[in-house]
Amino acid sequence: MSQSTDGAPTPTTLPETIIRAVTAWSPGLMRPILGFRRQYLPLLMVYFAYGALGIIDVSRDMWVKESLALTAAELAGIGVWLSLPWTVKMMFGQLVDSVPIFGSQRRSYILIGAVFSAAGMLTLAGAAGGWLPFSRADNLYVLGAMLIVVGAVIQDVVADAMSTEVVSRVDPAGNARPEDEVRAELGMVQVLGRLALGIGILAVAGLSGWLAQIFGRETVFLLGLFIPAISALGVLLIQSETSERRPIDWRILGGGVGFGLIVLAVALGGLPFAQEVVFLLSMLAICTMLFFVTRELEAKTRRAILFASITIFAFRATPSVGDGYFWWTLDVLKFDETFYGSLRQTAAIIAIAAMWTFSKQLTEYSVTRVLFWLAVAGAVLSLPNIGLFFGIHHWTEKFGFGARAIAVIDAAAASPFAQLSMIPLLTLIAFYAPEGRRATWFALMASLMNLALVAGQLQTKYLNHIFVIQRGEYSELGPLLITAAVLGFILPIGAILLFGRRA
Repeated sequence: MSQSTDGAPTPTTLPETIIRAVTAWSPGLMRPILGFRRQYLPLLMVYFAYGALGIIDVSRDMWVKESLALTAAELAGIGVWLSLPWTVKMMFGQLVDSVPIFGSQRRSYILIGAVFSAAGMLTLAGAAGGWLPFSRADNLYVLGAMLIVVGAVIQDVVADAMSTEVVSRVDPAGNARPEDEVRAELGMVQVLGRLALGIGILAVAGLSGWLAQIFGRETVFLLGLFIPAISALGVLLIQSETSERRPIDWRILGGGVGFGLIVLAVALGGLPFAQEVVFLLSMLAICTMLFFVTRELEAKTRRAILFASITIFAFRATPSVGDGYFWWTLDVLKFDETFYGSLRQTAAIIAIAAMWTFSKQLTEYSVTRVLFWLAVAGAVLSLPNIGLFFGIHHWTEKFGFGARAIAVIDAAAASPFAQLSMIPLLTLIAFYAPEGRRATWFALMASLMNLALVAGQLQTKYLNHIFVIQRGEYSELGPLLITAAVLGFILPIGAILLFGRRA
């Protein structure tokens, strides 16, 4: 029972009773629910739609293996180019901060991003169905994937900016709120954003495998058109747009446009070491722009962000194995579309549960503490995949655990890491986002973190050139798995030991 305004007891509803009971039993479990606000919904729909883009993942990966002639090393190289739009988010951030379209700095850009993603889905469908004869399927795959990435980047920039705006820095009386309170609320917005992303992944994970088995590749790509429609629907829920606006900073926008043109010229010009040149230019451009933007912050704050960024950069710059392991599981372990859908679904469930359960630690513990334990756990959880290649499943089958059971357990345990590692830094970025330049600031910092993924993709490409994996020929896969696992442990732990205390 609760008290009414006149002091009389009023009935307590069942949902209220449940919430109070769970809160009393474990306060941390209710933090995401209690921290939700209605004004968060539009940006959460954008994050959900981004996660739900995975509805085409199984069909796309199977189509690449079945119908395209790209090698594992070439696919890793394409992954580098597909990562680059995420490194020029500052250009889109400057536009979102300074250039309204039809009077809008939020709604219009979300719609533009949806159009790009829809165009990418149509391009992939046309390539798979053969009704886009103007280019080879390999080239259309790259074009379609790039359009989807650009659409996701544009929408992500808007959602990131909104995630810093939905938390008020002042109370109803106009007084500044305590910094710890603001930081915790911003952290909860980031947790909710990662949860929305995870729920989007979960919503389509099993479905992606089922669709890949039932329908043709072209049909699945066409069905994917409903995903950008979800983010566009969120536009209708935006009650008011930001009034913050600054004149265009041509150092940022001009530098971003110039950098984009240089990247395009290098990509089309066939220069040797083109991806490495673009990576170095990206690093130079982003660090220069960050210098201009962070001059407004105190020296102590700049140093803390610098060392935290270096640590997280190293954590995210670790290489992966590439597509060769996926091909091996199809050819040797006989994994199929339905199993991969179930595998992604299990991983998504565990990721959501982990973010939900550890929301307090993620929003209140230090960046280095979180990343240290994630790096250690990641190294341990790389062992099952190595064991599968060397036949450990033949031994565990005696105890009722075959290759599929090992794969499910490993995917479930490893799944939360990518999302968990980003939340502390996103909270830090959101807290220090300067008024009127929130999208630019967030985009620059995110560009730096995404550039780490490019570094990881480059390492993946190098490893696949050293350990050559061909369809049906997997003798080099074992050394590749071991090398990737060792680098995945050494790089982040080394950065934490060198810079952790300073962060």
